Amino acid sequence: MTVRIERLVTAGQFTLDGGTWDVENNVWIVGDEREVIVIDAAHDAEAIARAVDDRRLIAIVCTHAHNDHVNAAPALADRTGATIWLHPDDLPLWKTTHPHRDPDRHLLDGQVIEAAGADLTVLHTPGHAPGAVCLYDPALGTVFTGDTLFQGGPGATGRSYSHFPTIIDSIRDKLLTLPPETKVLTGHGDPTTIGTEAPHLEEWIKRGH
Repeated sequence: MTVRIERLVTAGQFTLDGGTWDVENNVWIVGDEREVIVIDAAHDAEAIARAVDDRRLIAIVCTHAHNDHVNAAPALADRTGATIWLHPDDLPLWKTTHPHRDPDRHLLDGQVIEAAGADLTVLHTPGHAPGAVCLYDPALGTVFTGDTLFQGGPGATGRSYSHFPTIIDSIRDKLLTLPPETKVLTGHGDPTTIGTEAPHLEEWIKRGH
């Protein structure tokens, strides 16, 4: 069966450091006609469950634990029986949203998550959050970057748990080394490619200091 990638956009609020912002998030559904994984269960468990439809949801993979990326994860897991995966370095952030529910599994750098014909390699890319990860599938020519890399540059690093030099190191060492034609599917907004973003690294560094 052919692996396909579907995007669902959900809307809600991002809250951190006492501020709240309205946001739209990309929820990525990867799989085939029988089973799928969800990358970042944002805002609306009902809408995500509708998009999954009658396929088996085997995993909810969190690129990081900011509330707008994980707020629907427990409800979706309870509804579908899927396991929730998160890098352990983001447990403190996770607990700010879900103090009474732990993720089911820990993501580790280099681990491969297999689902419905997709093989997603976990790349630990701290900076936007300590436990931020990207998910790379060479066969699909795609990397899911969460809030680590966007069209136009790195994710935000101005709030708690984030660090600009660290996100630059993550992007340089883990993402810009991927083939230039690799599609970059982000946590918010439109996709880009590694080749489109790579030439701008020095600009980002200057802009960030």
